[in-house]
Amino acid sequence: MDVTLHLAQDPDADALLGRSPLAALVGMLLDQQVPMEWAFKGPATIARRLGADDLDAHEIAGHEPEAFAALLAEKPAVHRYPGSMAKRIQQLCQYLVEHYDGDAEGVWRGAGSGTELLRRLEELPGFGKQKAQIFLALLGKQLGVRPQGWREAAGAYGEAKSFRSVADITGPESLAKVRAHKQEMKAAAKAAKAGKQQG
Repeated sequence: MDVTLHLAQDPDADALLGRSPLAALVGMLLDQQVPMEWAFKGPATIARRLGADDLDAHEIAGHEPEAFAALLAEKPAVHRYPGSMAKRIQQLCQYLVEHYDGDAEGVWRGAGSGTELLRRLEELPGFGKQKAQIFLALLGKQLGVRPQGWREAAGAYGEAKSFRSVADITGPESLAKVRAHKQEMKAAAKAAKAGKQQG
């Protein structure tokens, strides 16, 4: 895996995401309740604070939990909720060590179909169906991981030329389009909720 991603909008952080399967998974895990760039910059920040060039699932899984949480909480914090996200990252790494010998790429290597790959992603701690589908779309659209039926398994996120998620971001222009789509979705959800309250 060695591609150029543009999710953190930071060359070093994006370079790590493009070459490290674990960094990509951790970035996806962090991508909630914070701006996307902040989330995807997280893996590079964690690696730097651990004094490494990459993330190691065995090292993170075995790290003392309080010390790891403190590492994420250092200013600038890796996430708005560094304590709970530190716990989630460790759970993810412990799962990868237990099921894939710490090899994050093993999650998608050899997946025979999009359905199987989606199931493997959904089994990861912290990955619900939506997050799993978005990551599956990212794998297919930008990382060249395309088992049969991957677009269908990724649902709407797998659609070609859509601008729904991080899977579609290849630079500042597509980032703006994804942002606009998310704002439209939020506005629609808000309007629907207001309509229900009036009804």
